[in-house]
Amino acid sequence: MNTILKNQRVKLGLKVQEMSAITGIDQALISKYESGKRNPSENHLLAIADGYKIPLSELRREMIIEKIAELVKYEENIHELFVVAESRAVYLSSNNAFEIPEISSSLKIKLDHLDTLKAKWQENRPLNKTQLTKLKGYFAMKYTYDSNRIEGNTLSFQETQLVVSEGVTISGKSMKEHLEAINHSEAIDFLEQLITEKEELNSRSLLDLHRLVLKSIDPENAGRYRKVPVSIGGSEYMPPQPFLLEKLMEDYFIHYRRQRKLMHPAILAAEMHERLVSIHPFLDGNGRTSRLIMNFILLQNGFTISILKGDPESRIQYYNALQEVQINNNPDVFYHLVVDRCIASLEEHLNLV
Repeated sequence: MNTILKNQRVKLGLKVQEMSAITGIDQALISKYESGKRNPSENHLLAIADGYKIPLSELRREMIIEKIAELVKYEENIHELFVVAESRAVYLSSNNAFEIPEISSSLKIKLDHLDTLKAKWQENRPLNKTQLTKLKGYFAMKYTYDSNRIEGNTLSFQETQLVVSEGVTISGKSMKEHLEAINHSEAIDFLEQLITEKEELNSRSLLDLHRLVLKSIDPENAGRYRKVPVSIGGSEYMPPQPFLLEKLMEDYFIHYRRQRKLMHPAILAAEMHERLVSIHPFLDGNGRTSRLIMNFILLQNGFTISILKGDPESRIQYYNALQEVQINNNPDVFYHLVVDRCIASLEEHLNLV
């Protein structure tokens, strides 16, 4: 970026002190930015884009290139490094990220069946408000239990009920596990509130959901994007570096707005779930928040809560399906998994009424 800045300033016929006056940035810092000895902050980047008459997107791209070059300059097998990196993170950073994925014929058959079940549910759902409330409460509790179980929470279903509904402390279980159950239950209530108030999926609602998930567990990082690199235990996939998150999350919401009226809601729910997990914008709570986003989209479109099971076999299937997208950029397996759980949820709801 340093070459671009200096050349552009010269092209504009300006001296360093003149550019300093235009941008409001100290001359010494201007010189450091132009020499590549320092990278500008976000506020300074905006001022530089305006003062140097360079598109902000171009400056950000140059900064990313320089940071990547700095990260890999001592690597001996750079080619191998980028072969590994050519995964979901790279795809989500490209222009192709806004494409509508192809749906296989077998998946289309399942989606037709899902739509039939949804129509039956809307025809036969309980007319009694108390009955419907109890039904919602039962499935919300099952959802809290399984979503936390996926992440390693050891509370049983009954213990989860006692902690959430009765405020009981379970002997031998950690405070974190208690808080995870309480927080997730509150996050579901907030989800219902968002839907009732016809709120859209956006940065604010996402961060509010994440804040509830980590409330009292990690208040410093609750509702905030991570600022450090992370890895996913047991996975070959490496989430994007933190300096890429701002653009990736901006694209995440653009993709949602573009596709929400084009994609089938169950596919959109799966897509936004997987993309959030793959971007991995938070230090912790990515899985639970992604599953909440999935159900936000499903409930908003008249479907029932879909529960990804947390038993060992189901959890392995879930992680393998995610990894198929993240490593091979193939979402079909994950779509099937989510649609299967949507079908199972509607069938269970219909059986109970």
